[in-house]
Amino acid sequence: MKELWIEEIADNKEEWSMLFNSFSFLIFFPAVVTVYFLIPRKLRCLWLLAASYYFYMSWNAKYALLIAGSTFVTWLSGLLLGMCEEKGSSLAVKKWIVAVSFTVNLSILVFFKYFDFLLGNVNALLHRFGLQMVEKPFDVMLPAGISFYTFQALSYTVDVYRKDIRPEKNIIKYALFVSFFPQLVAGPIERSKNLLVQIERMDRPRRRELFDYDRIASGLRMMLWGYFQKMVIADRIAILVNTVFDSWYFYGTAVLILGAAAFSIQIYCDFASYSTIALGAAKVMGFDLMENFDTPYFSRSIQEFWRRWHISLSTWFKDYLYIPLGGNRCGRMRRHINILITFLVSGLWHGASWHYVIWGGMHGMFQIIAAQTREIRDRIYERTHTKRDSFSFRFGQRVSVFLLTTFAWIFFRAESMSQALGYVGRIFTKPDWWVLTDGTIYRLGLKRMEMNILIFSLAVLFLVSLVKYLGKETLDVFLQKQCAWFRWGIAAGMFCCIFLFGIYGPGYDAGQFIYFQF
Repeated sequence: MKELWIEEIADNKEEWSMLFNSFSFLIFFPAVVTVYFLIPRKLRCLWLLAASYYFYMSWNAKYALLIAGSTFVTWLSGLLLGMCEEKGSSLAVKKWIVAVSFTVNLSILVFFKYFDFLLGNVNALLHRFGLQMVEKPFDVMLPAGISFYTFQALSYTVDVYRKDIRPEKNIIKYALFVSFFPQLVAGPIERSKNLLVQIERMDRPRRRELFDYDRIASGLRMMLWGYFQKMVIADRIAILVNTVFDSWYFYGTAVLILGAAAFSIQIYCDFASYSTIALGAAKVMGFDLMENFDTPYFSRSIQEFWRRWHISLSTWFKDYLYIPLGGNRCGRMRRHINILITFLVSGLWHGASWHYVIWGGMHGMFQIIAAQTREIRDRIYERTHTKRDSFSFRFGQRVSVFLLTTFAWIFFRAESMSQALGYVGRIFTKPDWWVLTDGTIYRLGLKRMEMNILIFSLAVLFLVSLVKYLGKETLDVFLQKQCAWFRWGIAAGMFCCIFLFGIYGPGYDAGQFIYFQF
C-alpha cells in the first residue's frame, strides 16, 4: 500500500506528547512563560509563535506544513480583500477571493478528515449494486486540531470580507492568531475581533505592568480548576463509561442509563477542562480568550443549551453558516431547514461517521419540534394554570433537557449506529432496576473508594456550577472577591485533590482530551 508523508506507522496512532495533563507540558508552559516575561516586548510575538509551532510539531512535525499553508492562504486572502476595498473592486471579485480561500482550506480539511469516510460510503454503494469496490490507495491520519484552526482561519477571511476587521499585514501576528498554543488543538475557536486585536497590541506600551500578579494568580487558579475537572472527574468517570459502553450488551436499563448520564458528565468535564486550562494559560500571559462553556446542564431548553455549550463553535456556525443560509429572516419551513442543515454539518464536523451526523440531526430536530409545539404547549400551560416561574416547573425543564441531551450523547459516544441502536434498545427492553441496590454500580470499573471520590468531586462540581449559574460568575471571579487566605486555601485544596485523587502516575497513559479527535 502506498504511503503518504502524513501516515503514522506505529499502530496508526499519534504520540500525544504535549497534552495539558502531560509531564511535557508542565515543563513547556513555565519555560515559555518565563522567557515571555524576560525578553523585550517586540520579540514576544515571535517567541509565542515559535513556541506555538513547537507545541504543535510535538505530535508530528510535518503537520506544521498544513497549518502554515492554511495561515498563508487566509492571510493572503485578507490582503487581497483589503486591496479590493481600496481600489473599489466589484463585490463579485471579493466573493471569488473568499470562495478560493474556503475551497483551499475546506479541501484540505475534507481530504484529511473525511477521505476514509467518503471512500467507505462509495464502496458501500458499489457493493450494494454488485460493482467492484475501490481499493484504498493510502492511509490518511487526522492532523491534530485541523478542524479548529481551519475554522478559526476561515472566520478571519469572512470578517475581513464583511469589514468587521481590517486586514492584518503582519504575517507573524496573524500566524500567531491561527496557532496560539493554549487553544490551538481543541479551542475555543477564537475570532479575529478578539484574539487578533489583542495580539496586535502586544508590542504597544501598557499602562499596567505586563507582569501582573493578580492576573497571573487568577490564570493559575483557572488552570487548577481545569486540571481538577480533567484528572479527578473526567478521567475517573471515563473508567465507568468505558466499562458500560464496551460491554453494553451485558447490561440492562439502569446500568445503561447510568453509563449514558456518566458520559454526559465526562464529555462536559473533559472538554470544559481543556477550555478552562486554555483560558487560564492565556490569561497568565495577558490574553483573554472567549468563554466556551456556561453551565450548559442548567439549561431550560435545547436552544439555551447550545448558547451555553461549546459557545465558540455554536456561534461560529450561527454567524458563518446559519445566518448566510437565511437564518430567521425567511419563512418557518425554510428556517427549520436552515436549523437542520446547521446541526447536520455540526455533527459531521465532530466526526467522519454517520452516528455523529445523526447526533447533530437529533439536536436540530429537538429545536424544530420545540418551535413547532411552542404554541400548543403555551395553551396547555394556560388552561392547566401551570406556574411557569415556579421552581418545580423550571427544575422539570432542566431535567428534560438533560435527559434529551443524554439520549443524544449515546449516538455521539457509540462507535457505530448499530451499537447506538442496540444500546438504546436494551434500555427500553431490559429492565434491571434492582442493580441500583445490590452493589452492581461498584463493579463497573470503579471500586467503592473510587466511586465515593467521584461522588464527592461531582458534588464539588455541582456547587461550583451552581454558584456560577446563580451569581453569573466563575469560580475564579468568586475567589477574587474573597480574602487572600481563603483564595490560597482553595487553591491548595484543589492542588491536594489533584495530587491525591487525580488519575496519573506509573503505568498511566495521560488521557487524551475527547475533542482532540475532532
